[in-house]
Amino acid sequence: MTVDDTGSGADADGPEEPPPFSSSHEQEDPDAADSGAHPLALRLEQLILGAERRYTPFQAARSAGVSMELASRFWRAMGFADIGQARALTEADVLALRRLAGLVEAGLLSEAMAVQVARSTGQTTARLAEWQMDSFLEGLTEPPEPGMTRTEVTYPIVELLLPELEEFLVYVWRRQLAASAGRVVQAADDEEMVDRRLAVGFADLVGFTRLTRRMEEEELGELVEAFETTSADLVAARGGRLIKTLGDEVLYAADDAGTAADIALRLVETMAHDETMPELRVGMAFGTVTTRMGDVFGTTVNLASRLTSIAPRDAVLVDSAFAEELIRTGDAPASEAEAAEAAATAEKEGEEPPVYGFALQPMWQRPVRGLGVVEPWLLTRRNGGPA
Repeated sequence: MTVDDTGSGADADGPEEPPPFSSSHEQEDPDAADSGAHPLALRLEQLILGAERRYTPFQAARSAGVSMELASRFWRAMGFADIGQARALTEADVLALRRLAGLVEAGLLSEAMAVQVARSTGQTTARLAEWQMDSFLEGLTEPPEPGMTRTEVTYPIVELLLPELEEFLVYVWRRQLAASAGRVVQAADDEEMVDRRLAVGFADLVGFTRLTRRMEEEELGELVEAFETTSADLVAARGGRLIKTLGDEVLYAADDAGTAADIALRLVETMAHDETMPELRVGMAFGTVTTRMGDVFGTTVNLASRLTSIAPRDAVLVDSAFAEELIRTGDAPASEAEAAEAAATAEKEGEEPPVYGFALQPMWQRPVRGLGVVEPWLLTRRNGGPA
């Protein structure tokens, strides 16, 4: 049943007690949200959403043709707080519920997968929206008109930027989706689409906790932003994928060990040339990785993290599987003795000697919590190899 034009949600069969997004004892007056909201906040919301508040959650769910339980799951998955039965939802909310439910009804997504879609989209865009608003308002030290507050400046800024940012967001999303789809179709089999063999690396700023005690908050924020920006640009430029940033640490992945190794060493080299940056250490592992909602999980990821914690300053440690993969692909010799022998053989036969990009030095085996005994290898660039 659909909602009538007044948004009253009256049912010919008599009144029905609407279950709220929150618990039953948190019922609110339908107009409570409007009466308690800042007028400018309401104007901004209407500008961005393109519609006025009209529905309670129950009315929105009924208008979309979905159960209240499923509507609540979608709403929470997108990252929004319970709002009782406030009249706070718009036609856009109804359409979003209808679209997700339609994907489930058509058999394109299971209900659980639809909730995951809502959650992953909500988490990603929430961070993006926060970052954009912070960035747009940060540089506003002087309002365009005398007497205007920063709050009042927000509306015209959003009004100007909204259509352009929306177009750009869709463009970037399509580009990323195309790249991801390309990786999927190149997978060897269906299992590899989910559980793939990847090179995973963690890069960690040394002594970051001590820095937080000595630096002002603004300085610390600038350092973290510079680290994340530099890392993201470098990872992308060299063909890796930035999985996430954690302030003083970044996690990235690459399809092959050679690419991941190049990224790791370039990160160390780049940070070492920046006097404002602390020292860096990197740990990497190669193996089967489970991917979920843009993140990576599994023993390989845990091992890379552990190697980071024991890596020397301005150095890169890799696990034995990573070292074996570099040797297998010809990116590194098994030993310097083998490299010398290969060079001598090539010279004797009048051929070009093999060029290795990386060198591997075995380190002492050591126990790693939760993973047993591991054999880390120190990764460096090899003289004569590509930089």
